[in-house]
Amino acid sequence: MARLPKRQDHTGVEPYWELTFDADGDVDTAQRAELLSGTERARVTDLLVFAHGWNNDKKGARSLYRRFFAPCQRLAAPEVRLGYVGVLWPAIRFPDEPIPDFEPSAAPAAPVPPGGPVLDAATRQALDRAFPDHGPTLDRLAELLAERSDVPSRLYEFGRHVRELVSLRETSPARHLGEDTGAGEPAMLTDDAVQVCEILAAARADTGQPELLGAPRKRVWNGAHELLRQGTYYAMKRRAGAVGGLGPAIGLLAADAPRIRVHLIGHSFGARLVAYALRGMPADVRTVKSVTLLQGAFSHYAFADRLPHDRSRGGALRGVQRRIDGPLVSCYSRHDDALGRLYPLASKLAGDSTSFLNLWERWGAVGYHGIRAVEGTKRIKLGERLPAKGCVSVDSASVVRRGGPPAGAHSDVCHEELARAVFAAGRIAMA
Repeated sequence: MARLPKRQDHTGVEPYWELTFDADGDVDTAQRAELLSGTERARVTDLLVFAHGWNNDKKGARSLYRRFFAPCQRLAAPEVRLGYVGVLWPAIRFPDEPIPDFEPSAAPAAPVPPGGPVLDAATRQALDRAFPDHGPTLDRLAELLAERSDVPSRLYEFGRHVRELVSLRETSPARHLGEDTGAGEPAMLTDDAVQVCEILAAARADTGQPELLGAPRKRVWNGAHELLRQGTYYAMKRRAGAVGGLGPAIGLLAADAPRIRVHLIGHSFGARLVAYALRGMPADVRTVKSVTLLQGAFSHYAFADRLPHDRSRGGALRGVQRRIDGPLVSCYSRHDDALGRLYPLASKLAGDSTSFLNLWERWGAVGYHGIRAVEGTKRIKLGERLPAKGCVSVDSASVVRRGGPPAGAHSDVCHEELARAVFAAGRIAMA
C-alpha cells in the first residue's frame, strides 16, 4: 500500500495530495493511488480539489493553492476533517502578466523594449516547456517580433507560425475540446492575420498597456505579440478540456470512500477543467457536493440547453450541473480585463457574419458575465445566501478587483471571502 507522503512543504496545509495530468489528460496513477488510500486513512470528510489556470510551473500552482487554502482550516467546524488536492497540468502564463500577491520568480521579467514586446528569456522558456519540439517555430516567431517589419507578409507569416505552434495531431484527445458552443476554431487562427493583429493591438492598449513608440505599422506588432499570447491560451483551453481524467478519478474515489464529500474549485482554464471533469465523471456518482468557478475562462453559454443565437445547438456542458449534489457557482468580476476585453476577441468564431460586432455578448466568458441562458440561474452578490442546487452567478467584483494590464483582476482570487463561498456552496460546517 502506498504510504501517505508529507505534503505540508508544498502548500502549508495537510493532508495534501497532488494529481498530475499530461497534455493528453492522462493522470499520474501513483499519485491517484496515494489519494485514494490517503483520504481513507486520514478520515477526510470534505475534500477540496483545486485546479490552477495558466500558471506555467509547479511552484506557481502550489503558491496559488497555499494562499487560497490558508484560511480553510480556521473556517471549518471541529467535526470537519478537510483534505486538499492540487491538480497540476501543463499550462502556461506569460511572465509579463502581474498577479496580485504572487511570489515573483527568481529571475525578474525583462522590461518591455521601447519598440514593443519581444520574446524575452522567461517567456521563451515558458513556451519551450509548454510546446516541446517546436524550437524552430519559436525561433522564427522571436525573430519576427524582434524585426517588426513593415512588410505585411511578415505578419501573415507570424500568424501561420502561431497556427503551427498550437495545432494538434489528429489523434490528440484535446482536438475536439477547444469549443464550448460547437461552432469551430476562433477567428484569430483563421481570419486575415493583419486585421486580427490590428484589432488585438487596439484591445491591448484598451487594457491600460502603455502606448509604444513607432509608426502604426510597427505598433501592429503589439497585436502580433497578443496573438501569440491568445493562441497559447487557446491551446491551454483545449488541454483543460482534455484533462477529463479528473472525472474518472473522482469516480474511483466515490467507490473507495462513498461518504467523502468532494468540492471542486477551478481558476481560469482550471475552471474549465473541473467543469469538463463533470462530463467525464460516471453519471451515477453523487460525491461532488459543489463546484466553484473562479474567473472561469470559457463561454458563458457552455451550460446552455439552447444557444440564444442558434436554438438548434446547446453548450458543450449542457446539463452537467445535474451531476452535482449541490450548486454550480460561477464567481465573476467586471474588473477582469483578460476575460472582459481580450477573451471575446480571441473566442470569436470563424464564419461569423457579424464579424467583431456584439463580441462581448455572444462570445463572453463565464468569469466576466456569469452563467447565461440556463433557466433558473440565480444572480447574487458575494456574501449573500447561496441556493442549495442549480446554477448560481456570484458577482465577486467587491474583492476580485486588483491587477495590472493586460489581465486586470483575472488572477486576484485568493481571498477569504471566496473561500467562504466554497464552504457555503458545499454546505461545509463552519466554526
